[in-house]
Amino acid sequence: MRKRVLPIFLTLLVVMGGFGLTPASAGIKVVVNGKPITTYDINQRAKLIRLIQRSSVAASRREAEKELIDDRLRLEEASRIGVKISEAEVNNAYANIARNVKLTPAKLTAGLRQSGVNPQTLKDRLKAQLAFQQSVRRRFNSQVDVDESDIINALRKSDDENKNISVEYNLQRVIVVVPKKSSKGFRNKRLAESNSIRKAVTACDSAGAVFGKYSEVVVQPIGRRLETELPEPMRKEISKTTPGKLTSPRKTEVGFEMIAVCGKREIASDIAARTELENELRAKEGEALTRRYLMDLRRRASIVYP
Repeated sequence: MRKRVLPIFLTLLVVMGGFGLTPASAGIKVVVNGKPITTYDINQRAKLIRLIQRSSVAASRREAEKELIDDRLRLEEASRIGVKISEAEVNNAYANIARNVKLTPAKLTAGLRQSGVNPQTLKDRLKAQLAFQQSVRRRFNSQVDVDESDIINALRKSDDENKNISVEYNLQRVIVVVPKKSSKGFRNKRLAESNSIRKAVTACDSAGAVFGKYSEVVVQPIGRRLETELPEPMRKEISKTTPGKLTSPRKTEVGFEMIAVCGKREIASDIAARTELENELRAKEGEALTRRYLMDLRRRASIVYP
């Protein structure tokens, strides 16, 4: 380890020396695989952590430094295996957080700035999380397996009668297309049209007449899905949507997307319970693999404190 670390540290000193800088004056606190993490980075992440967890200044700084080191390793690993996270994906995750705290993305940004946090700090954190989630899936998806006996035992332990009721939806995806290089004015126009479509549609059978009034509206059948088969943010919004209506427009890489709830019914089945329990067991196994993955990346990394 010492042979690998020393050349990186010397290179860092030479580069900084060329600008008349020292590690202290440059504000560099730690160097991860040759890339610096600054005091500013740590302070910003610590402020974000305090805002979320209400932890002490000292505890939040320790957590911030650890997170930033891990984030560098996560992003490097994602890049190594070819995982790329688009700006749209990060913005969608940012918008989901805003929605969960009942704010618009603009108001979330204003709130962060008011608390002294650069919004990019949260976006950087989200990008690292998204990148590592995909890296873990790519590496371990085939390895995460759950025994049938574990599912049966978990079902026997559950005495909640509601577990025997599954909610099934019949869904369609509605996309109001927005080309990538469209102007802000055009995007706003298409968002307004999306909201008009959502307001006008009251039944899937007659929705075609509404869609026909607007250009480039694409309808894709999703089909019947149990509530447990839907991702959490989508499931929550669909559950609040009256059959025949559409969910709120969500910005994606291809435009504004809404989900039409064409049908909803309750069926007597333990499928939902089985799916939920299987997902919980898979998540626990996945968490263990994720921890080992990150520990392995840390073990192989060059982490230098100048």
